[in-house]
Amino acid sequence: MGEDSYRCSQCGKRIPGREVCTVDDKQICVRCMYGDAEPFEIYPIGTVKNDLRRSDRDFDVVGKETMSRIELIPSQEAFLYRLDEEEWITVVYYLHESTKVRSVFKRGLDKKRVGVFASRTPHRLSRIAIQDVRLIKVEGTTLFVKGLDAVNGSPVLDIKLKLSTA
Repeated sequence: MGEDSYRCSQCGKRIPGREVCTVDDKQICVRCMYGDAEPFEIYPIGTVKNDLRRSDRDFDVVGKETMSRIELIPSQEAFLYRLDEEEWITVVYYLHESTKVRSVFKRGLDKKRVGVFASRTPHRLSRIAIQDVRLIKVEGTTLFVKGLDAVNGSPVLDIKLKLSTA
């Protein structure tokens, strides 16, 4: 069975489905979207576990948002040294259930019309999200956090100390 192919809305070339980005319901080849930039691999270090799932609405998640667990891969244990002494961390995760990309839309907070880079929308090409969360406790390679709106099963890419705003 053959692979789906599309016509790039920018350059007009025929492209295989694995080399297409859909933005504003238009297919754009990766060459037009990213130029000569080469892709690279990022490996997850863990997974989010909670009761949250994507809503049918653009920005919403559904479920209890009280506590999330970040279950790290066992090999990450060595990197947790003294993390339990911190109150706030920044979680970098992958928006694995994000499906569409819009370049301009009404922001959820204030309904202002903005582009992706002026928002926290999950509908972005990179599918990378960051969020500051309260670290409640660390048990082995499991981090218990409050304030994370990543849906259940989201791959965690990195954990960082939250930068102070003071």
